[in-house]
Amino acid sequence: MTVDLSVDLAPKHKSGFLLRNPVITASGTFGYGTEYAALLDTERLGAIVSKGITWSPRKGNRQPRIAETPAGMLNSIGLQNVGVKAVITKKAPVWAAWQVPIIVNIAGESFDEFRRLAAALDGVPGVAALEVNISCPNVDQGGLEFGCDPLAAAEVTRIVKQECALPVIVKLTPNVTDIREQAVAVAQAGADAITAINTVVGMVIDVRRRRPVIARGMAGLSGPAIRPIALAMVYKIAGAVDIPVIGCGGIFTADDALQFFMAGASAVQVGTASFVEPQAPTRIIDGLIAYLDSQGLASIQDIVGAARPSSTP
Repeated sequence: MTVDLSVDLAPKHKSGFLLRNPVITASGTFGYGTEYAALLDTERLGAIVSKGITWSPRKGNRQPRIAETPAGMLNSIGLQNVGVKAVITKKAPVWAAWQVPIIVNIAGESFDEFRRLAAALDGVPGVAALEVNISCPNVDQGGLEFGCDPLAAAEVTRIVKQECALPVIVKLTPNVTDIREQAVAVAQAGADAITAINTVVGMVIDVRRRRPVIARGMAGLSGPAIRPIALAMVYKIAGAVDIPVIGCGGIFTADDALQFFMAGASAVQVGTASFVEPQAPTRIIDGLIAYLDSQGLASIQDIVGAARPSSTP
């Protein structure tokens, strides 16, 4: 039996955004894609999301900026990246030769920076879509300032949509009272899809030094510890908007991914798992195929939203 894993992540966009399968690598966990090329068959992936790109190069936050926690990790990298000009001249030409689409994650400190980033990347060969990062907890400006305010989140979305013809995905923060407010705001502003969620703010303290382990104090928690939180938020968002939702947060296995699809996600992003097992994304793809085949289902679409009240078992 042939199983169809394809998914359109931008059905309202004039060109759509069709992926061969719904398993994507998450921003900040897969570099620029080239770093993992020798560790797994990247062409099997549905898509790759680049690390967060800013207008100018960034060195990132001071060390230490990573700490392991029970069932997860804290990171405070601070958007270390080569800057958009280097992405266009050095990274994009490599991506243009690949079959797997590259989604560039963009992060701005101001509305104007988002505008310039979107305009600069529009039409660049090798760039298939943009993921708008309004949810990074590890920077002093931008990040949560946009993601926590529905009006600001909507304005960033409108600006990016105005400046480029690419499909636009908006990545939301869990560090809000009701994530549905942000989701509805960016959907109404024209977002083609939503990624949920970014990391949860957390910290760990060294009891011997009596100081935070992370130099900045607080950082972003990822990994299996946040999966139930991410799943609940995807469930809420999928019931509030009519655009695709990409589930992200602690997905390590095909069973983890299946939960997100059944909650209403159209695709998933694999992040922290890639640090533990670089082959995790392709293993999850194989697991999805095996599950659908065992259930006699022809398409991944047959399980999207299956756990929602309106669905029929």
